[in-house]
Amino acid sequence: MTALTQRFTTVCMALTGRMVKLTGLFAAFWLAVVIAMPAEAGMRIQEVTSPGGIKAWLVESRQVPLIAMRFGFVGGAAHDPKGKEGLSNFVSGTLDEGAGDLDSVAFQERAEELAVRMNFNAGRDMFIGSFQTLARNKDEAAELLRMALTKPRFDADAVDRIKKQIITGLKFDQNDPRRVATKEWYRIAFKDHPYAQPVKGTMESVGNIEAADLRGYADKVLVRDTLSVAVVGDIDAKTLGPMLDKIFGDLPKSSDLKTIAEANPPAGPQRKVIEMNVPQSVAVFGHAGFKRKDKDFIASYVLNYILGGGGFNSRLTEEVREKRGLAYSVYSYLSPYQNAAVYVGNVATENKSMVRSLEVIEDELKRMAETGPSAEELKNAKQYLTGSYPLRFDTSSKIANQLLWIQIEELGQSYIDKRNEKIDEVTLEDIRRVAKRLLKADGLIVTIVGKPEGMSDSAKKS
Repeated sequence: MTALTQRFTTVCMALTGRMVKLTGLFAAFWLAVVIAMPAEAGMRIQEVTSPGGIKAWLVESRQVPLIAMRFGFVGGAAHDPKGKEGLSNFVSGTLDEGAGDLDSVAFQERAEELAVRMNFNAGRDMFIGSFQTLARNKDEAAELLRMALTKPRFDADAVDRIKKQIITGLKFDQNDPRRVATKEWYRIAFKDHPYAQPVKGTMESVGNIEAADLRGYADKVLVRDTLSVAVVGDIDAKTLGPMLDKIFGDLPKSSDLKTIAEANPPAGPQRKVIEMNVPQSVAVFGHAGFKRKDKDFIASYVLNYILGGGGFNSRLTEEVREKRGLAYSVYSYLSPYQNAAVYVGNVATENKSMVRSLEVIEDELKRMAETGPSAEELKNAKQYLTGSYPLRFDTSSKIANQLLWIQIEELGQSYIDKRNEKIDEVTLEDIRRVAKRLLKADGLIVTIVGKPEGMSDSAKKS
């Protein structure tokens, strides 16, 4: 507990730039958090294999009578067929809209009776499920999840309703500068690769999707040989094994998913402006990044915190917002996918300030690539990143989510214990070398939505 308290103290130091004395109600609050929070280094992860051969990672916790499960299948938007982009996202919205002998209303009512939380989400590479239930209802809740995965109904009325909801959302997105800029950035960066496809599809492609397409996707993607499962809560390994077979045992063993080719965004500079009559422009900027298993990924993660991922502590916020008042929001992040990786940033500012904002961002990227961060910046970043790590493990659902992605990214169970060590091991020499390798200020792909003033015609061409 003392170590965790010290970590939170270092987080406060990183946030404020000075020592914070934990006194009074503030100290009591953080102490309560520390006591209630499972220590990430002290968790016991069991690898459970069901009688039917389904594997899962389990963290048994009797503190609260809840069971949280996260599971994932290889799939996602990269596997959507041409002309029906958005299919995986559509499936994620319809799996719990009726299953087995329960139509949509009856299914939802049953889930409410059992206090079951169930939802699905499609990304570019993965199809993810989330499930939470009271321990005393685990058998009935497991049956509900089993039906959703193995016997979804895809009734016409439910499919039509969800389709209308998705299309309404897409219409709204057409007027959202940030979403338009992001969609166009991925189109330019990945061109004919599946990653260029919008995860939610287009109004035309979603309109082409029928119930048979949803069923075909579910049959192809929801299979056991790409399944990863993490469970946290009031359940033991002996009980979990049969539960896994009950939920997932009737799924097909394997499928013939297509192989997704490796992709590498082209080097810029490329810049495209999409005019929209709004008072504030939004720009997305970036280039290729490092994949999760790259030897320099951890160092690039620390670097990004310093440069644009650290909120008010980042250089981009300091230079663009604090010093010059050019923009309210500016940030950057790393997105490693299974077959590509990108380093992307975002800035929103008045139309008259966009050109200058991008100049400052490019200058800061160049400066970081040339000289790297200071020793003090590196120290503060490491303190924050290691000190805040326990916040990823303060609920059963968060722990399950962490365990799932550690499986998906094939990092191994020891990663939880070694993650902070890896960050602490990053040296100033490492991060300066990685800054030179990663940051290409003169090779940015930039998409801008709005009416930016002073943008030359040549800069508007992609």
